[in-house]
Amino acid sequence: MIDGALPYLRCPSCEQPLHRADRALRCPRGHSFDMAKQGYADLSAGRLPHSGDTVEMVADRAGFLAAGHYDFIAEALTAYAIPGLVVDAGVGTGSYLARVLDAAPGATGLGLDVSKPALRRAARAHPRAAAVLADLWRPLPIADASAGLIINVFAPRNGAEFRRVLRPDGVLVVVTPAPEHLRELIAAHGLIRVDPDKQQRVREALDEHFTAGAAKSYQRELHLTAAEVRTLIGMTPSAHHVPVADLPTTDVPVTAAVQVTAYHPR
Repeated sequence: MIDGALPYLRCPSCEQPLHRADRALRCPRGHSFDMAKQGYADLSAGRLPHSGDTVEMVADRAGFLAAGHYDFIAEALTAYAIPGLVVDAGVGTGSYLARVLDAAPGATGLGLDVSKPALRRAARAHPRAAAVLADLWRPLPIADASAGLIINVFAPRNGAEFRRVLRPDGVLVVVTPAPEHLRELIAAHGLIRVDPDKQQRVREALDEHFTAGAAKSYQRELHLTAAEVRTLIGMTPSAHHVPVADLPTTDVPVTAAVQVTAYHPR
């Protein structure tokens, strides 16, 4: 629900606090922002360079996550659950944010994304989660030093803004794919490869604002049906480049490998 997150939200035009006015959010200077009937708030101020994941990609992701294949990632994130504001930067369907909120009964969740189809799901992912349409590359509509935890799973990272909205004692937890991630599908179907230097590039990009702390690697062998492989490919950027005729028709073992790194504000 958006009301729980209101104390932390700020007007994207003038940075003033926001209040609820029926199906809109308004600031003292008169700026007004619509609430979608599905429950998310549009705080993009009309500045979105792209529309993010499509309806089809979001549906595939929701189905794949609901089957539990990436539960090991969600479980790793719950280790960082704390009371206060939890921001999911690149919230997608809200699955990971919901798991963290379940592990932190006193926390309020706020999911940010540019995909309206994703936000429709994220807005109802958890009773204590709010969903907001916002571009991660622009100033975030969140008050300074308000978040105790930011989670970022396979999503863009805006180091300066993450540092601004994070409390001095807060933590940013970044989940990135390891080089082995989906290696079987990459070899068989030409999916976009993981940059072997990705972990180092992420650290360098965040280095001005954060100090890297503990990093843990997680790897699982997923036993997927042919239909689940189609769903997995469908939720990736490679979805439009893999011919349907090339997709498997039998069960396939697939490696899922990620690195989870905690970053602390400088």
